[in-house]
Amino acid sequence: MMRLPCFRFHAPRTVREAAELLASTPGAMLVAGGTDLLPNMKRRQQVPGTLVGLRRVAELRTITRGATLSGSPANDDELTIGAGVTLTELVRDGRIRQGYGALWQAAAQIATPHLRNMGTLGGNLCLDTRCNYYDQNYEWRKAIDFCMKKDGGTCWVATSSPTCLAVSSTDTAPALLALGARVTIVSADASRQLAVSDLYRNDGIHYLTKQPAEVLTAVHLPPLDGWRSTYWKLRRRGSFDFPVLSVAAAAKIRADGTVEAARIVLGAVASRPIEVPAAAAALAGRRITDELIATAATLAARPAKPMDNTDFTLLWRKRVTRDFVTYALRELRGDDVRELRHRVSRMLL
Repeated sequence: MMRLPCFRFHAPRTVREAAELLASTPGAMLVAGGTDLLPNMKRRQQVPGTLVGLRRVAELRTITRGATLSGSPANDDELTIGAGVTLTELVRDGRIRQGYGALWQAAAQIATPHLRNMGTLGGNLCLDTRCNYYDQNYEWRKAIDFCMKKDGGTCWVATSSPTCLAVSSTDTAPALLALGARVTIVSADASRQLAVSDLYRNDGIHYLTKQPAEVLTAVHLPPLDGWRSTYWKLRRRGSFDFPVLSVAAAAKIRADGTVEAARIVLGAVASRPIEVPAAAAALAGRRITDELIATAATLAARPAKPMDNTDFTLLWRKRVTRDFVTYALRELRGDDVRELRHRVSRMLL
């Protein structure tokens, strides 16, 4: 049985108190639902001496239109989601399902109902990167002389790589990138907003631009009148598993069926979600025909460079990237893909 290491625990009631605890306690880490961090601690992948719990910070558990959160203003027409909102709460909110389909689909496909009851939006955005050589217990990792991400100096995925190639496995980040969302980040003495795309680096170790003493407090979704969005996820089982490939797509489609603007984002093919502007640009000003879908899907698959660090073979994962982009664009076009989604992703949404 793997047990948690010893640690101190603080349960602040405000964001400011949490930020001050982080600033004054070197090595402290935030915990909300704990569905990722606590198993990592049991495997000794992360061993913080202090945990700062966010479950009692009430302002992080709200979903409001145009609200101000922790001193960071939001526009009147934006939807502001607190980072402490659970994935279950997100899925149950009709505003998310009706206006931000990609985010709703992404949240609905994360893990299992029990874990969605605990896991939070902020936690999923900050999810640790994953790798077959890293997500093992301490004794297993010690037997291979550890890896670059924790306690070692070599990336066993590609031994000549100067950087860690652990893969981004967050579901909500690709969806939020496609939806043009922003996040608020608060420290003990300041707050800032940035696009979700600027929250990530393509580095398996330092995958977040958020600093250790900062708290991600909210996600801001712009109004998306006329936009459609979708999220497709590849995994071995129909629940519980992390994605080994994901595709988030959004498009603003005019009444005549032509695309005014679009965004396509790939997940789980690198250490951060990958935007594909060339594929999105190919859609602009044109109707979504089968030929256009094939062109855009081919363009979208080119930057996908999955590594041998997760489930399935890397060559197959790269090949099916084109297929999953095709499925997403067909859904944006308005095709009935329910049977296809059930067969391919084992999901009924």
